[in-house]
Parts: sequence; C-alpha cells; structure tokens
Amino acid sequence: MSKKTVFLTGSSGNMGWAGFKELYAKKDKYNIVLLNRGSKKNREKFAKYEGDPSVKLVWGDLGKYEDVLKCVKGADYVLHVGGMVSPSADYYPTKTVVTNTTAARNIVNAVKEQPNADDIKVVYIGTVAETGDRNAPIHWARTGDPIKISIYDHYAASKVLAEQIFAESGLKHWVSLRQSGILYRNIIKNMDPIMFHVPLNGVLEWATVEDSGRLLANICDESVPEEFWRRFYNIGSGDEYRITNYEFEEFLLNALGVGKVQKLFDRNWFVTRNFHGQWYLDSDVLDDYLHFRANMPVNEYFDYIKSQAPFYMKLAPAAKLFPGIVKMAMKKISEQEIYGTNWWLANKVQDRISAYWGSMDEYNSIGTWKDYNPDAERPTKERSYLDHGYDESKAIEDITLDDLKKAAVFRGGECLATEEEYVDFYTPIKWKCAHGHEFMMSANLVLKGGHWCPSELPTNCEGKKFHWDYDKEAKLNPFFAQVWYPLHDKNENNVYTEAIFKGFEGFKD
Repeated sequence: MSKKTVFLTGSSGNMGWAGFKELYAKKDKYNIVLLNRGSKKNREKFAKYEGDPSVKLVWGDLGKYEDVLKCVKGADYVLHVGGMVSPSADYYPTKTVVTNTTAARNIVNAVKEQPNADDIKVVYIGTVAETGDRNAPIHWARTGDPIKISIYDHYAASKVLAEQIFAESGLKHWVSLRQSGILYRNIIKNMDPIMFHVPLNGVLEWATVEDSGRLLANICDESVPEEFWRRFYNIGSGDEYRITNYEFEEFLLNALGVGKVQKLFDRNWFVTRNFHGQWYLDSDVLDDYLHFRANMPVNEYFDYIKSQAPFYMKLAPAAKLFPGIVKMAMKKISEQEIYGTNWWLANKVQDRISAYWGSMDEYNSIGTWKDYNPDAERPTKERSYLDHGYDESKAIEDITLDDLKKAAVFRGGECLATEEEYVDFYTPIKWKCAHGHEFMMSANLVLKGGHWCPSELPTNCEGKKFHWDYDKEAKLNPFFAQVWYPLHDKNENNVYTEAIFKGFEGFKD
C-alpha cells in the first residue's frame, strides 16, 4: 500500500504537536506536511525533522491562500488544528475572528481546487466554547444543543463561524470535532486573568493532550467508516475526567504540593457564570469510532503533569511555608487591567459585572470559603437531555420536511423550503428566524450542529462590533430558552455590545 499524505495545521501548539508525534510514530504509513509560521521558536522546534523524507516543513501563514494550497496539494487528509486561541483571542478579538475564518475558507477552497476533492478528508477542530455557559442544572450536553457564545467570548465566535464554513462547504468528507479543555504538562504555567473567569461549580470534561494526539492519528486510519463523516462530535477523555472547576484547582495544587485552594485564593475572585464547559452525554461516541482514550485515572494524570514539569515548578511545595506571598501574587493577576476580575470590580465595569455575576448584589452574596461545601454543591451525575424539537430516533435519511418545519417552530421561526428544494440533509435550504431574518442553512447544521440564524450571532466584524441580546432571543426561541433561563432571570433584559475599533481601550487589534 502507498503511504497516505496528511496535512496538519497547528503542529507547534499543544494538540497539534501531540498529533504530529503520533503521526510521526507511524511514518511508515504517512507522509506529513506541516504549515507553521517561520518564527525562530518554530524553526528550532522542528529543526531535527529537516530533511526527513516523511516530513515536509512549510513556513507560511494559514491566512495566505497560496501557502495553504501548497500544503493541500497531494494531501489525503487535512487536519485543521491551528488558529488563534484564548487568552490571545481576548486581547485581539477582531484579528481572532478574521484569522480563524480566513483559514477555514482557505482550506475549503484549496481542497475544492483539487481534482480529487471528494476523496480528501477534512477534520476541523472546534471547541466546547461554541455552546457556552452550561452550569448546573444544564451541565449535561451533547452536539445538537443550541449554539450559545458566552458574552465577550470572541474565540468561540470565530470557531462557530469557521464550523459553519466547513459544514456548508459542500465537501463530501468533513467532520467537526469540538475539543474540550486540554490537560497538558505546561498547563501549570498559564498565569493569566482568565484563570478567574471560571465558576468554581462549573464543570468540564477534560481531554488529555495525549488522547487528543492519538485521536488525530487514528482518524487517518482507513478503518474509519463512511458514516463517520459530515457529523459533529465532542472530544473528551470520559467519565474520569468529568470534574468541577474547583476540583481541577484541587488536583493541580495537590499535585504541585503548594497548599489548599482556600489558602491561595479568595472565593469571590472567581466569576459565577458566563464561561463555558459541560459534561458530555455523547463523547463516548467519538471514542467508539477512534479508540483514542488511554483511561488513566485523573489523579494519576495530575501526578504525571508534576513529573513532567520544569524543575523550578517542582520546588513549589516551598510555597506552603509562605502561602500569604503566593496569595498576593495570585491577587495581582486578578487585578490586571482589562481582564482581571478584581479590576472589573474596582473600576465598576457594569457590563462585565452583569455578565459574569449578574449584579453587584449577587456578587456580594457569594460569601467566603466558610460558606462553601464543594461536595454539597457538586452538580449531579444524573444525566439530563435538552429537547431538540424533532424526532431524534429517525435516521437522517428518514427526516422529512415536516420534521424540519416542526424543528423551526421550536426555534421560534419557520422552514421556508419546499419539497423540491429539500434535496438532502446537507444542502442549504431557506429558513426564517423569529426576528424575520431569512437565511440559508443545511438541515444538518441546524438539527445536528445546533446552529441557527447567523444574523443573531455576536460576530459582526465588518461593523467592528460584537452584540449579544440573549434575553430577547430566549423570549422568542424555546429551543434557546432551554440554555438561558435556567441560568438567568426572565426579567434581566441585558444587552451587551462591545465596540472594537482602533484605539479602543483594552484592545490591540
């Protein structure tokens, strides 16, 4: 058998590097094409692969079509992992959306330019952030649940738009894999205000970087069946990795031996809502296809993180002797300009206070660690499902136009397609949302992806503005109301508009 060629983006990042190592271990089966920026750091990282006949190093830019086209030519698989991510995305919001959507379009167009476009298999790595804040009681989730970009989450906005580009591309072999939070050895070095943007009782089903790397290699195996493609999946390392954010902090601090959460942080430095994260109802589906999980107990994985940490991190137990000094350093992070939670409070940034706590009254009611019982407040392991508004027991080929019309009504709108126009599940048809916007979208993206009217997404880059009015949407859209009202008062009526333009305080676009 001839070797397959795999084009991998983002190989200098955590997931991409893990994927590259897994593919390289099988270089008897694969030729690997890597597109990376030609920075000194990247060139040093891949120096030992220069001249390796199994690896083609291309120094370029995902935003430049000719660079992408050069890598797509001759490829059997395109694994698109690369792009701008948080926390950089928070500081460069417009650049993030433009960069990530341009890369998606370049890949789609380059694949379509190939004579064997229908044979090329394209893998897009999305994100758990696409479905936003899923605190209890709606902490169990699956693909097809409503897209809900958390307020001010520009990274999620970019990933939702990019996912639409792939799903509506007309390519015969694409798939969107929504990545969860990734556990990797250097996660302990992330000291950014975003560490306080997570609710302590929020949940996440983490994915280890090793599992994620195996996933990328295994998806290139010829045993993956045809039915796998043109679908949406959630990536997670399984039940063992379904923990709360408080438990994550405990695992990390215990592994490092630096002391208790209560000694190093104040409880009210953390937000209480408007992040993202969920326990997956359906992540086992992806593992059933790709068999990527190593199933290491989560506490052992954190011990592994410690064993792989730089030497100075292994000296961290000395912090137990000086917890006050460590706490002062953590507080400084929470007070950083623009994105520090304590900075928002000190400067009375009302929109941020409203988005992340609800109000100052709700913030003031948080209490101290003495009032907090993590076991009693832990979300239930009992699974619950949202209503998707149609008969989900039906196979895709059995879904009728009547099913689509019923689903549209549940979303507050209409399906305007005729029987003649409903060609198949993957061809865009006309819909209308509750606000009167008409738009084209495939039944697949609506029913299986959870997407809806593009006009209601907070992604108006052309106008240099991001706009969220979820209270209005929930009043008109019962499908969306399922993920809004359990976490928000029906009388809030908050609208969030963030202008992005040159010189705007806090942004560097």
